[in-house]
Amino acid sequence: MKNKKIIIIVISIILILAIFVGIGITIYFNNKPKNKPEDVLQTFASYINDKKYEDMFSLLSSKSKANISEEDFIKRNKNIYEGIEAENFSVDIQSIENENKLAKVTYKNSMDTMSGHVDFTNTVTLELNEEKEYKIDWTSNLIFPKLNTEDKVRIKTIEAKRGSILDRNGEYLATNGVASKIGLVPGKMSDNREEDIAKIAELLNMTSDGINSELSASYVKADTFVPLKTVGKNEMELKNKLLEIKGIKIIDADERIYPQGVSTSQLVGYIQPINAEELKEKAKDGYTSSSKIGKYGLERAYESTLRAVNGSEIYIEDANGNKKTSIAKQEQKDGQDVKLTIDSKLQQTVYEQFKDDKSAVVVMNPKTGEVLALASCPSFDSNDFSLGMTTADYKNLTENPDNLLYNRYLATYAPGSSFKPIIGAIGLTTGAFSADDDFGRSGTKWQNDSSWGDFYITTLSTYNGPANLKNALIHSDNIYFAKAALKIGGKNLINSLKNIGFGQQIEFPQTISKSSYSNSESFTNETQLANSGYGQGEVLVNPIHMAMMYSAFVNEGNMIMPYLEYKENASSQTAKYYKENAFSKEAANEVRDGLIQVVENPSGTAHSAKIEGKTIAGKTGTAEIKQSKDDTEGTEIGWFNAFNVGESDESLLLVVSMVENVKGKGGSHYLLPKVRAIFAQ
Repeated sequence: MKNKKIIIIVISIILILAIFVGIGITIYFNNKPKNKPEDVLQTFASYINDKKYEDMFSLLSSKSKANISEEDFIKRNKNIYEGIEAENFSVDIQSIENENKLAKVTYKNSMDTMSGHVDFTNTVTLELNEEKEYKIDWTSNLIFPKLNTEDKVRIKTIEAKRGSILDRNGEYLATNGVASKIGLVPGKMSDNREEDIAKIAELLNMTSDGINSELSASYVKADTFVPLKTVGKNEMELKNKLLEIKGIKIIDADERIYPQGVSTSQLVGYIQPINAEELKEKAKDGYTSSSKIGKYGLERAYESTLRAVNGSEIYIEDANGNKKTSIAKQEQKDGQDVKLTIDSKLQQTVYEQFKDDKSAVVVMNPKTGEVLALASCPSFDSNDFSLGMTTADYKNLTENPDNLLYNRYLATYAPGSSFKPIIGAIGLTTGAFSADDDFGRSGTKWQNDSSWGDFYITTLSTYNGPANLKNALIHSDNIYFAKAALKIGGKNLINSLKNIGFGQQIEFPQTISKSSYSNSESFTNETQLANSGYGQGEVLVNPIHMAMMYSAFVNEGNMIMPYLEYKENASSQTAKYYKENAFSKEAANEVRDGLIQVVENPSGTAHSAKIEGKTIAGKTGTAEIKQSKDDTEGTEIGWFNAFNVGESDESLLLVVSMVENVKGKGGSHYLLPKVRAIFAQ
């Protein structure tokens, strides 16, 4: 009985203890936090990365929510984090201090921004609420430690300067300068508003509707300056006329300017704001929607060199508008200058001679390969693109029948008789004939045999003496060079032309069209081969490539490689050849001597280009452009290629010139005084 009582007592004690333990466990679990403060903070950081601002707000304590509305919280965080382009936001917990229902977390914050990497140490308090969840006591200090409620985060752009393009003498072809921005202040306009707007539209080549549209923009107030058009700083006559109209205001504006204007525009090109397609491709390189980019010419070709990368600074501004502290700063990177081999004075001379013709001109030093002038005429003005064009301006430009936007020195053209020296050099180099070989008299009309049917090669005139290379060059004998092509043979001629760059992409800052000898891979028949001998048939040559081939007559058969980036003491450096031994030394010298006689001999086709005291070698060429052999309305392309002989290497010039539509103007002779003026300067 006694044992039974003891057992009952023990069981009772155990039951009582179990009850107390159960109550204790229940009390413990009921008071245990449902989350950890460090986990809450990490979740908050992930929401910043994911731009989940509403979810961020849900992690705030009730005290914090009482101090800031959800709308204001979202607006402040969104504006700051997205404004500074925050990425890779992370927190690294350093320590946690618990006291009552509060947890004080010290952490290291890290993020990438538009102004560079940002690291700082911060603390945050998390409060355990009645639902046993830790919530963040949020203030603006959580974004940046020194950011108070009334402070603002500001972003300052540090402007970088685009590199300039200069000629060989340091003259600017493209640089950063000041232009004049024309605008209206509505509140200062006269009562004759529409009449004044019509006058302004006429002066600026705009429409009245376009101007009224600008004036009716939502941001415009009575004292707002409404920009209309940017013009060159030196357009004083236009600006003076505009200033006579009430309400007109003219301010200085930093712009890309092109001091040489139209004479270098096809070469230098222009910059404009980046478009959506370009931005998609180049956003990875740091371009933004406000970037300007080289769109044409050397501005485009040297974009990576010239490009300026703006810097930026993120800083805190206090309620009084004062800078409080800097958060991150990335310095700007100015673009590098590009100095060219171009001589702007020579370029201007070339342009003045050819500006009214559809033409292409290449001037280079045939010994060094320095390109001294490159002109495609007529042309546009790069300043019009850089400063901004009206729709009417652009329409007039694109619809101009002279194709002002077409770069002719990059294109290919039928070379006509200017191709004969090349055929002569190939014939001598391959041993198809010698310079003294007499091909026989043929009059002004010839065919190889009756298989040609009614097709004949014709030439303009006959001459005394043997039909050899020198006489054929002097008198530009089509029949001689047709026979020369046949003697060389189609296969040998094709191989020789490929050897000197036909069908090849020539390395140059701008893309040069490939020269070609046929629309197919071969000459389709004997007559096409014969026609090719004097630059007709389907032969097309690029002017820059033509200059390279003619340089072989100066360099004992070696074709020079042209270049545009200036080198100090170029004449004393080893020349870089596109093709060594393009022609044999003997062949090149024979052709050179023949070309001298084309100018020196009174019977030579280029004798009127002779300059006393200078020795000039050259070759004219008039290519007929016909739709068919019966076409009597076809046009003509004129060429004159020339170089001086017997002067110092620094003084050597090689000029290749081409003009479209010379029919009725004397053919290629139309070009002689123009090229003569270049050598005479």
